[in-house]
Amino acid sequence: MALPAKGPASAEGPCSTPSTTEAPARAACHPVDEKLPASRLVPAALQHIAAMYAGVVTPPLIIGQAVGLDAAGMTRLIAASLLIAGCATILQTLGVRNFAGNRLPFVNAASSAGIAPMLAIAETSAPGHELPAIYGAVMVAGVFCLAVGPFFGRLLRFFPPLVTGVVITLIGVTLMPVPVSWAQGGDRTAADFGAMKYLALAGFTLVVVLMFQRFGRGFLKQIALLLGLLIGTLAAIPFGMADFTALREAPVAALPTPFAFGAPEFQPAAILSLCIVMLVLMTESSAGMLALGEICDRPSDGKTITRGLRTDGIATLIGPVFGGFPTSAFAQNVGVVSLTRVRSRYVVAVAGGALLVLGAFPVLGAVVSMVPMPVLGGAGIVLFGSIAVSGIRTLSEAGLDDSSNIILVAVALGAGIIPLAAPTFYAGFPAWAQTVLGSGISAGALVAVLLNLFFHHLGTRSRHSAPALKSS
Repeated sequence: MALPAKGPASAEGPCSTPSTTEAPARAACHPVDEKLPASRLVPAALQHIAAMYAGVVTPPLIIGQAVGLDAAGMTRLIAASLLIAGCATILQTLGVRNFAGNRLPFVNAASSAGIAPMLAIAETSAPGHELPAIYGAVMVAGVFCLAVGPFFGRLLRFFPPLVTGVVITLIGVTLMPVPVSWAQGGDRTAADFGAMKYLALAGFTLVVVLMFQRFGRGFLKQIALLLGLLIGTLAAIPFGMADFTALREAPVAALPTPFAFGAPEFQPAAILSLCIVMLVLMTESSAGMLALGEICDRPSDGKTITRGLRTDGIATLIGPVFGGFPTSAFAQNVGVVSLTRVRSRYVVAVAGGALLVLGAFPVLGAVVSMVPMPVLGGAGIVLFGSIAVSGIRTLSEAGLDDSSNIILVAVALGAGIIPLAAPTFYAGFPAWAQTVLGSGISAGALVAVLLNLFFHHLGTRSRHSAPALKSS
């Protein structure tokens, strides 16, 4: 069913779900700008929180353990990550005039892509100086993003559906090991990793989601993911597979203190590595905005990309003041939008507000963390798989009857899957090359763009080419 055309009023301001008695202009509200009633808004926001929570707390958990933080320090680090994610997500969804925010149902939070370089910085820093060195490099990376971001919008002529379809597909495919690991228990070092009890719980959760998708109607079908997580968690309790330790030990309130882990230190090598990481994150974030624009039927133009990347830069620059890390798009939440078809940006803004509350009151965050990893894994298979399906749908409209396009997609997908199939493939490459090529999303995007230039831009006028988009 065709969506209403986007008008000037719906592009910037909110609009409520229309009733039959309202004016026709009210009915022209774009789904992205729709303000849902609380009965639909809250459950939809909870689905986003459930999908993102594990990813938001992963970087602080890993970095905190690597630098030897105690329980109190870990709590502060996780709380800071949640708070920064909440602020960035609210800024991204609601926006500030034409300065920042892509005004899409887009989640921003600390990216796991920066974990490996930050661990390397910690290993080469003196004891007690690990986090200050990391935070100094992250702050400079934020400035770098703010400086380079405006130019990304002008590159969208090199991202036709042929390229974006490859990138969207790779986002789903390369993320699939995450829910698979969750389904096996989440902790690869545990003796019972991959035990049948974990796989059974993940399978049960997956079946619950499928049953609600098959037999649910209306709103129940839209919140199938949330219902799967809830029922899966309840099923885990009698078997002792739900951990309540975090709930018992978490403090009620814990507001972050500026520079609680020391003043930032600026080391040239650390700064260089994080700026390279930021380029990768900007590519992935741009790909996420392009994907979400297609899913929401509101294509992302140059100005949208620029405002979105500016939000990334602001969050990455300010985050280290309170204990945050490099911020980028969360692809799993793109999957939530694709799966549920609830495209209102206000749903994600409410989820961002909930992240702020979870960060300020860790005891509430502990309740969310009670969802067992296998339950997240069962739901995550549907979640990330739906992203790949969105990419395949885009590719189906990209002219694959052309042999050069087939070669482009084949080679780009192959390049993106290499890090997944052979994680040590690039071990002999320089560190900067490992950073770029080690991410299947960025490697596939780079190859797709280069091959698109080769086949459709160099020495020929392509049907895919378009005028460069102006950025704000």
